[in-house]
Amino acid sequence: MRLILISLALLALSGPAFAQPLSIGRIDGPPIVILNQERLFSDSLFGQRVQEELAEASSALSRQNRELETALLEEEQSLTEQRATMSAEEFRPLAEDFDRRAEEIRAVQAERLRRLRAQADGAEQLFFELITPILSGLLNDIGAAAVLDSRVVIYVAEGGDVTDMALQRVNAELGDGGEEPILDQVNSSAP
Repeated sequence: MRLILISLALLALSGPAFAQPLSIGRIDGPPIVILNQERLFSDSLFGQRVQEELAEASSALSRQNRELETALLEEEQSLTEQRATMSAEEFRPLAEDFDRRAEEIRAVQAERLRRLRAQADGAEQLFFELITPILSGLLNDIGAAAVLDSRVVIYVAEGGDVTDMALQRVNAELGDGGEEPILDQVNSSAP
């Protein structure tokens, strides 16, 4: 009976151990390390600056959209009031002109939003181009043979995730990207 109670106590104590993440220990030889690319970009000084610049540009675009929308609504209201005093033949060209200009404004604003999204993608691409030599140096320093993106990794050995180490090095060597706004850098490097 005593043996059964000891066995049950040991079994109860071992339960939480099964809930622990699997660690396969340290790797000897050239390791394959993992890197969380999204976190490296978003937590870097460069990435944070990109997010600030995008937020400012997006806010300015939203403000401009609201102003244009207000102006169009006022013009539409004015046309509606004029409609009561005009014949259909007189009103039709005014309405068609308004519709054409409203569509042009919407198209211009949609293009500005598309360009802002392209700038966001371009800024991330520029970041990874700029940090390639930094990451290469890090891999050489730690003796890594390959890097995998963390989204494809199920288990990792202790010390296998180098995101924090890469982030420190990128922030030290690249910083926030320099004096020129990053979105301007993206624009000047675009074909």
